[in-house]
Amino acid sequence: MPHGLRSQFVRLSPPRGFVAILVVAVLIAGLVSPGHAEEWPGFRGPRGDGSSQETRAPLHWSPNQNIRWKAPLPGPGNGSPIVWGSRIFVTGPTANPAERALFCFDRAQGQLLWTRASSYTADDPTHRTNPQASSTPVTDGSRVVAWYGSAGVYCYDFEGQELWRRDLGVFRHIWGYGSSPVIHEGRVLLNCGPGERSFVIALDLTTGQTLWQVDEPGGASGDKGAEEWIGSWSTPRIVRSGGQDLVLVSQPYHVNAHHPATGKIVWTQAGLGKLVYTSPVIEGDVAVAMGGYHGPALGLTLGSADAATPPQPLWKHEQKNPQRIGSGVVVDGKLYMANEQFLAQCLELRTGRELWQARLPQGAIWSSIVRVADRLYVTNQAGTTLVWKVNPRQLELLAENALDETCNASLAVSNGELFLRTHGNLYCIAEPAP
Repeated sequence: MPHGLRSQFVRLSPPRGFVAILVVAVLIAGLVSPGHAEEWPGFRGPRGDGSSQETRAPLHWSPNQNIRWKAPLPGPGNGSPIVWGSRIFVTGPTANPAERALFCFDRAQGQLLWTRASSYTADDPTHRTNPQASSTPVTDGSRVVAWYGSAGVYCYDFEGQELWRRDLGVFRHIWGYGSSPVIHEGRVLLNCGPGERSFVIALDLTTGQTLWQVDEPGGASGDKGAEEWIGSWSTPRIVRSGGQDLVLVSQPYHVNAHHPATGKIVWTQAGLGKLVYTSPVIEGDVAVAMGGYHGPALGLTLGSADAATPPQPLWKHEQKNPQRIGSGVVVDGKLYMANEQFLAQCLELRTGRELWQARLPQGAIWSSIVRVADRLYVTNQAGTTLVWKVNPRQLELLAENALDETCNASLAVSNGELFLRTHGNLYCIAEPAP
């Protein structure tokens, strides 16, 4: 409290009863504030499941409505923003085609505070729809980690000082890379690939040194046609099972559960196709993994971390599924999906039974769904964020918020504000304070 304001309160000397009423009013205001305000430290938020514990977020916006600020970005990118305290971080290319960068913005005004770029001049193939530096960064509140594929892994403090870097080798695929790093108990977990070199690795968050690495069969670079189209772009998930943590990673043809301290594969469940984009979704003891390019989807119960209880398959949907890029959200045993081809779905998590499907407004979708209270938010490639009500009976569309800019990234939520990255700008979306 400013000194002058404090002295005014002292001089007024309000009655004791007034003070008591004021204290109660402040406490009530705290209870009805945005509530459960939390950071958004990595891909799909603090739990990796796309859910926010906050109770409010903007419902409507446009280029001229509820835009608190808009900050230009030097190049297109698919990585989503992350939020911690007064800082917003996002990755992307710079104006120099050889550079991949981490950008730090001031949360209050959208001012660019610093840029840390790394140069990689060797051939680094990707698809035009998947620009370089496509992974989402991750933070623990003091360090920020970004992965740039062949250009390596970088760790910075909040002032932009480089703490360490690691060259993990060359990754080649005609569609580039997309998995994002995850921080868990002092480890940076990363699903590296796709391509001939594919593996899951844990790095020490403080030093960057390798703690463990588990190789995957991998596949070719995909430049010889459909017979070589294989790979995983899936971000790992941390799940609690039997009182212990597991690291679930969707890979071509199977799902692996790794021990987070050793990397040991505790169990494997077969049944996926050769292309995987989504991350596993989990509620209770049930997990669902979904393939891409119309590949299979499967539900299973989680096995124990000591392998005494193996996973049990619950259901499987074979070929001819929708093309799935973004991950879904689970609410009360129901899985909500927004698939690439304008198709929304609601499935029973435990049985795989489809409760409904509906066409969405035009615009293919690569981003993942974010849940705030009883609303689901997802942004299509035309830059329109669709908001639906959580409803297991039908699609109940609440809003269509168009920004008319290409977007493949997912929203971040923090303290009642939404942060959206398009190919041209970073947005802070917020309703006026009451």
